[in-house]
Amino acid sequence: MYILLALLGLVILPLMVMVIIGAVLSGPRYRGPVTDHFDGSKFLNPGKVKAEGGLAVLKWMFTRKPGPWAETKTENFGKHPLAHFKGGIRITFINHSSFLIQMDGVNILTDPVWSKRVSPFTWSGPKRMRPPGLRFGDLPRIHVVLLTHNHYDHLDVQTMRMVWVSHHPQIIVPLGVKRFLDKNHIGAAFEMDWWQEIQLENKLTINCVPAQHFSGRGLLDRDATLWCGYVITTTAGRIYFAGDTGYNENTFKEIARRFAPFKLSMIPIGAYKPKWFMSPIHVSPEEAVKIHLDVKSETSIGMHFGTFPLADDGGDDPKNDLNEALYNYKIAREEFLILQEGEARVFE
Repeated sequence: MYILLALLGLVILPLMVMVIIGAVLSGPRYRGPVTDHFDGSKFLNPGKVKAEGGLAVLKWMFTRKPGPWAETKTENFGKHPLAHFKGGIRITFINHSSFLIQMDGVNILTDPVWSKRVSPFTWSGPKRMRPPGLRFGDLPRIHVVLLTHNHYDHLDVQTMRMVWVSHHPQIIVPLGVKRFLDKNHIGAAFEMDWWQEIQLENKLTINCVPAQHFSGRGLLDRDATLWCGYVITTTAGRIYFAGDTGYNENTFKEIARRFAPFKLSMIPIGAYKPKWFMSPIHVSPEEAVKIHLDVKSETSIGMHFGTFPLADDGGDDPKNDLNEALYNYKIAREEFLILQEGEARVFE
């Protein structure tokens, strides 16, 4: 009897600890009226597409076949960025989904992450395999930060505290994320719903647009806040920052109908294997090429690859599969770029 109780304790106690930790990590929930993509409790994808969960997560964990990754520890930072830029659009790739976008005298950071892990823990979770392309201290004055959702590889609390203390930018977030930032003493957030628009003082316009993904930081806040992409309208043309998304043809064609053509798009190409598990939430390189075509983008830049091992694709798979897709679709490589960390490009 005592042995049986002890064995049950060995099983139940770790589960209880996991539940408690998961509850503590969960962020505040959004409260608002019911819409076509919010049922009063959770947010919904276009077409009601659902991310895999529960038993599917366990199946993936126990059947994983991750590809190889090579860690690069050498810090090869890009050139010191300009204080400001006018006369076009200047993009610096930091890595993962972090970019410095400069145009019209405004400096924008997207989903900034300088931490060594994208995890609630400093000792566990997806580890940074390549250093960021810019030193944090070399950043120019940041006026705006765009956050697409609350996952750890897109909303990094440590980095956001650094950004807030150093720059006090306008922070733009999807519905529900402001409360999490407020809880962590990161202020000045402006919340947006899909298709909403904000115009900044210099006549720069930012629109929040749909994406196919999910949200959550713990066990009790799944889909409790919104996820999104952004459209930035500048004097030099429109920019599409897709955020994290699975492929939904209707969504991208609707974005195109409202905003195309795009001067520049930033589209994810990584964390797409295995397809059965990842396709509802992450596009493959081939699907990224389809988005490039759907939104009528003049030039696109790949992101969300090569930095953190989040799925089963190896470190080089996204680049190789993107090149194959471009060849198959007869698209020149100059139309869909892979930038090195710290590399800056100007689009006029």
